[in-house]
Amino acid sequence: MLKCFKNITILILLFGSLFTSTAQSKFDFKNNSKKQTLSFKLLNNLIVIPIEVNGKKLNFILDSGVGSTILFNLNDKDSIPLHNLKKIKLQGLGSEEPVDAILSKGNIFNINKISGINQSLYVIFDDSFDLSSKLGVTVHGIIGFELLKDFVVDINYNSKRITFYDSDAYEYKNCKKCEILNLEFYKLKPYINVGVKLPTSPNKITPVKLLIDSGGSDAMWLFENSHPDILPPKKFFVDFLGEGLSGTVHGKRAKINALMIGKHELKEPTVSYPDSISISFARKFEERNGSMGASVLKRFNVTFDYKKQKIILKRNSSFKNPFNYNMSGIELVYNGKVLVKQRDNASFSFSENNGSSRNNTVILDYKYKYAFKPSYKIFKVQNESPAFYAGLLKDDIIVKVNGKYAHEMKLEEIVHKFYEKENKKINLVVERNAQHYEFSFRLKNMLK
Repeated sequence: MLKCFKNITILILLFGSLFTSTAQSKFDFKNNSKKQTLSFKLLNNLIVIPIEVNGKKLNFILDSGVGSTILFNLNDKDSIPLHNLKKIKLQGLGSEEPVDAILSKGNIFNINKISGINQSLYVIFDDSFDLSSKLGVTVHGIIGFELLKDFVVDINYNSKRITFYDSDAYEYKNCKKCEILNLEFYKLKPYINVGVKLPTSPNKITPVKLLIDSGGSDAMWLFENSHPDILPPKKFFVDFLGEGLSGTVHGKRAKINALMIGKHELKEPTVSYPDSISISFARKFEERNGSMGASVLKRFNVTFDYKKQKIILKRNSSFKNPFNYNMSGIELVYNGKVLVKQRDNASFSFSENNGSSRNNTVILDYKYKYAFKPSYKIFKVQNESPAFYAGLLKDDIIVKVNGKYAHEMKLEEIVHKFYEKENKKINLVVERNAQHYEFSFRLKNMLK
């Protein structure tokens, strides 16, 4: 996530592993280049990069947890010519039925010096699958294996820069602080063997196989009973974990003692235990015990080398940051833009009365302008949370946060306040039924 964020849970994506690779599709450098570096946006721990699809500029999440490219959130303005169309069904996380989609083949992708020919993608038209409102910027799709497979990809979460290298020309550096670990692939997705220290046996390292999921904003997911040691947690609270392709995902939120990645030990990471119905499709890979998400990955400089089936991890300045979570119970989303009246520059004039300087006055003539500003509303309120007991409701529109107008803030700025520290007081002014109401509550650590 963002530097200022910790463990955001409003977006967790894992798709079903029904995809197959298109043998002829390939990304490659243009004009004999060997390297391409670009900046990315880091939103709720997720990497968002610009990609041009058939001449149309779009925003994609770089998600190592997906096999094929997916397009969604298209509207009338997003006129994209697509080729070789075929209707299909897609199944992913969530408890609902598969969704209708279209498979398109033979598309051309461009990322500055990188070009991808003969690319396949899946188009979803389900309006309920809306990631843009949860991130505060327009996101059109998700890309994973098809891009990562053709390069060595270095991700610097702190500088928000990603570099693509020619796989054949890339040379491993002598890095004492780096950990080089093996990857395993199952249906185009990378898995890593790591260890966990669980509350039931804090001195024992339990081996687990986790999907490396850069498109999941949580730290970790564990699947209950996927290993004899992975039992339902004793200390937890039930929470909304996110939106999957096939519906809402709920589960238990808890903490474990440690995550062991090679020689690195991450202490007290937050862990989600998704309900069994939502992940029934994901658990078809019986060896899998869960996922390792972006709240873990962002603590390293990460290098993926799919061809050699390696991942290089170098701890960065975020490594020791605590694993926090949303202690308010509010899931906030972008609610479009509203027209806001703002005071513009003031002009000054002097008025003299009877020639006496004592009666001179300064007249301020304020000018006003109108501008479209972001609006945010409550998407969900978790039962028995501080916000729930304070009386906040779904669809309340946030007007002020701790005295500051919400339209002057970014979505992640507001959500970050819900992660800061226990007992921090949150004052909200919300709009409900065209009236303003004030609410106050204190953040509560529900895992104590």
